[in-house]
Amino acid sequence: MNITISDIANLPSQFGDFYVQAFKENEKEHLVIFSKELDEVPVVRIHSECLTGDAIGSLKCDCREQLEYGLNMAYQKNGMVIYLRQEGRNIGLLNKINAYALQDKGFDTIEANHQLGFSADERTYEIVTFILHHFGIKKIKLLTNNPLKIQSLEDIEIIERIPIVMKPNKYNSDYLKTKKEQMGHLL
Repeated sequence: MNITISDIANLPSQFGDFYVQAFKENEKEHLVIFSKELDEVPVVRIHSECLTGDAIGSLKCDCREQLEYGLNMAYQKNGMVIYLRQEGRNIGLLNKINAYALQDKGFDTIEANHQLGFSADERTYEIVTFILHHFGIKKIKLLTNNPLKIQSLEDIEIIERIPIVMKPNKYNSDYLKTKKEQMGHLL
């Protein structure tokens, strides 16, 4: 892996005062937001970028709610959020919007990805293991519903999985059902 690592900077936020550090992996720049008093076995949220949800507040997913919950937990429990630049399950923003258009025509999120020539989930998590090793972290409490995240972490002991279940709304209930029934998310 060709990784460039930034300095650490302060990040005061509405969720609390954090430190931040960026990790550049080829063309992707990931961000780690972490508590100033990192716990020995920290709560960790691995969050993949979702511009439409995280920044714009789209109701088609639960991404923004999960991100905000993760940041609150990171502050309260002396943990971290690893923000990965993997928009649209790593198909990119343009293809994600094309997938949205297919969903508007009745395809579920997985069928839409398949129609565009992608698998249900194109994300990878090798950088997460690198980041955790960089911080000297060997054990975590993982804040996730995604079994792929649990399976993907090499040399990291997950001593607890903390569910992150958000209340569905009329725009994302089918999406969440598909994630649970077809992708095995632990909702």
